Amino acid sequence: MKNNRICDLFGIDYPIIQAGMIWCSNWQLASAVSNAGALGLIGAGSMYPEVLREHIQKCKKTTVKPFGVNVPLLYPNIEEIMQIIVDEGVKIVFTSAGNPKTWTGFLKGKGITVVHVVSSLKFALKSQEAGVDAVVAEGFEAGGHNGREETTTFCLLPNVQSHLDIPLIGAGGIGSGRSMLAAMVLGADGVQIGSRFVASKESSAHLNFKNRVVDADEGDTKLSLKQLTPVRLIKNEFYNKVQEAEDAGASLEKLKDILGRARAKKGMFEGDMSEGELEIGQVSAQIREIKPAGQIVEDIWNEFIYLKSKMFK
Repeated sequence: MKNNRICDLFGIDYPIIQAGMIWCSNWQLASAVSNAGALGLIGAGSMYPEVLREHIQKCKKTTVKPFGVNVPLLYPNIEEIMQIIVDEGVKIVFTSAGNPKTWTGFLKGKGITVVHVVSSLKFALKSQEAGVDAVVAEGFEAGGHNGREETTTFCLLPNVQSHLDIPLIGAGGIGSGRSMLAAMVLGADGVQIGSRFVASKESSAHLNFKNRVVDADEGDTKLSLKQLTPVRLIKNEFYNKVQEAEDAGASLEKLKDILGRARAKKGMFEGDMSEGELEIGQVSAQIREIKPAGQIVEDIWNEFIYLKSKMFK
């Protein structure tokens, strides 16, 4: 796309970024998205350091196009993860879940383009001050870990855009060319899409989870665990246990006990649709088919161009 700040920043054809989601964003998905002209991201949040190294190396072998890595800054082994990213020559890093000041300077000093994910204007401005190259503003509709402010994408984007100088990427509730166009009309230079790529053939999500996403209807997801770290989940037996505990005024310790360990892995990667944590966005209600990632990119872009041409004749 000509004269687009996101395409220019990353060296890609379309201002579409596939989110680096835990347990779903492997090298196969990232390379397929990048080969289609968008930007694929490997999700480091669910990978041990050496597993991440393997995924980066395989991605480099299967695409000559730009790709990146998403790194939640509060995760363990962060120093080792960052060193692997540098050693393997990764050129683009998306950071989230932490203070961008901690690693932005280090990464940019290595010639790496840095983007930080936020859910509010306050943290968008802090990210800009930290020196990031772009910001992802993610609304309340998004899946996975979410902002406590519960600001929707339609309210968040124009507010952030009016105060920001660096490029802005919209996220949350975007899974089609139509919603991409809406985000860009509201001030985004590009979009980051997660849930739609979960239901792709290349996604590392378990087939049970992909099918559950395809079957999801309006109202099947809800923000949960607000006292710990807010996360949007598909309602299931695990969700019901959390909801009952929260309604009863459970302590943080009780909620942590219910959550346990590896709950997201159990659901999204291992396919336990009853006791697993099933992170997905509200846009799941619009997803009705598992498709190749490249086809998803093409469908979104073609719909975007068609609707844009009709709107701006």
